[in-house]
Amino acid sequence: MGLIIVVAAVIAYGGYWMYNERREGAAAALLSSSHDAAGYQQVISQYETTPAGTTAYLMLADAQRKDGKYADANTTLQKFLDKNAKHELAPTARMAMAANLQSMGKMDEALASYQRVAADFPKSYDAPLALISQVTIFKDKGQPDAARRVCETILTQYRDSIWANEAMGQLRELKPPPSAASGPGLPGGPSLGQQGPGVPPMLARPPSAPAPAPSAGAPAASAGAPAAPPPPKKP
Repeated sequence: MGLIIVVAAVIAYGGYWMYNERREGAAAALLSSSHDAAGYQQVISQYETTPAGTTAYLMLADAQRKDGKYADANTTLQKFLDKNAKHELAPTARMAMAANLQSMGKMDEALASYQRVAADFPKSYDAPLALISQVTIFKDKGQPDAARRVCETILTQYRDSIWANEAMGQLRELKPPPSAASGPGLPGGPSLGQQGPGVPPMLARPPSAPAPAPSAGAPAASAGAPAAPPPPKKP
């Protein structure tokens, strides 16, 4: 009896395995022949629990996004996440939802979604992409300091990612120009010949002070002044 039970269990397991193999093969074949939203919906309806059915959710959402149906695409992606919260493509699905929110003009919701992706999946490929996607929103909201902090985070934590160069370029654009020191003759500084505000009072000549007398041997101050007599010659 024990041997009969074991043999029956093996046969049952083998039959179930063959059934799943055939079902997954049929689902994959149907998915490969589908090229629009209706085809992807058919795969989901017939083979939702198969790997092809899971992939069909993402492909349906992408088709809806291309048709401009951003709300419908997010509904499809949310169904995918509800059934596959631990799926390896869950961060990608959340990124797609954030991008759809951004396309609908819901910037605050999109920003919050990008921030959740970066926080919940810090070691995924989508983490630096979620960060760099925040920069444009911060710039549009007039928050350059927040945009700079995001770029610095990418350069610190994801310096080896393909988004590091983009973050560096954004940081150069966001960095305020250094303030040049004002000096004589430069914009914002005193004109040449003027006494700047930093001249010590003891060195500044009062406006009513007479001009200093010329030293001995110096040329005459004006053309009308008498010339000094030459010194006597030694015998």
